[in-house]
Amino acid sequence: MSDMLRAPAEVKYADELDWLESVDDGPKPFSWRLSPKMVRLFVLGSERADGLDREIPQKWFGDRSFVERAIVTLASDRGLLLIGDPGTGKSWLAELLSAAISRNSTLVVQGTAGTTEDHIKYSWNVSMVIAKGQSRASMIPSPIMTAMETGVIGRFEELTRSTSDVQDALISILSEKYVSIPELDDDNIVFAKPGFSIIATANSRDRGVNDLSSALKRRFNFVRIPVVTNKKSEAEIVRFRTEELLRRHNIELEVPPTLLDVLLQSFADLRAAAASAGSDDERLESALSTAEQIGVLEDAILHSNFFGAQALTSATLASSLVGSLARRSPEDLAILNKYWHGVIEPRSREQSGEWEGFLEGGRQAIATLS
Repeated sequence: MSDMLRAPAEVKYADELDWLESVDDGPKPFSWRLSPKMVRLFVLGSERADGLDREIPQKWFGDRSFVERAIVTLASDRGLLLIGDPGTGKSWLAELLSAAISRNSTLVVQGTAGTTEDHIKYSWNVSMVIAKGQSRASMIPSPIMTAMETGVIGRFEELTRSTSDVQDALISILSEKYVSIPELDDDNIVFAKPGFSIIATANSRDRGVNDLSSALKRRFNFVRIPVVTNKKSEAEIVRFRTEELLRRHNIELEVPPTLLDVLLQSFADLRAAAASAGSDDERLESALSTAEQIGVLEDAILHSNFFGAQALTSATLASSLVGSLARRSPEDLAILNKYWHGVIEPRSREQSGEWEGFLEGGRQAIATLS
């Protein structure tokens, strides 16, 4: 795993998955590697009441009912669509579910305006076709077709960013559970094996880009992942991801709880300001998601480690926040400048502590970018 920039979940947690498989005596649907209860436990972590000899850490932070509904859907013959705002952990949940159920989360199609029907069905190795003609050997199966042939989970990221033609092709796969290959005379149908399903993700902010047809919607069970608004839950997510970063880079640097509180409060303030804004020009372009919050903290940690005193400061955190969120100039800078003068400045006078350094660091970053 050391030679991978980012190991997939089934590799990263291979030891955990092996152990869970060895103690799992629950009923398993189709070709699942773990029972539904163990899949849930892998994703949400173990509790004392589970009676396990080993602690399983929590990997996805959210309502238990969302995970349970997702697992139940995948045990049926319907697809699963995880929908929500950017940064709510949809892709991470899809990866964890695929890893636990199939031990393979890498059969992924990325939806874009350039995604074609070939990307979800098959294409051809041109040189082999010229040399030997069209055959199953010269066919290049898509990740979705590979998932069908092996009876595992296939993933489709950003479904609403793909065109209607691609979405229509997905309807037949979800309903008929096979793909025909008209170019071949023999062996020209690929049937899905038991255990095959699709986990798709879609951003709710992409509504209107390529809306899903009613026919495709009927083939999916929807699980809506809300934005995390509970400070305790959000702090757990940020801390979990940050600890992963520190381990990956072998960085020995502490994130003081007081600084984490400053970051959480700042994002809460900016979200409230965005909710009350009268127009898009008065809102930051950033979605202010938990994922972006993690990005701000990671940027500050790496900057402190490489260019600072190997200690995270509130000034560095403020500089990272401004640098990450000021995407439009001058609109975003004006919004942040207003926030710094109207909220951070009085707060630093009232509460002092970390807020004083945060005030100064933000002021300098805004001035530099202006």
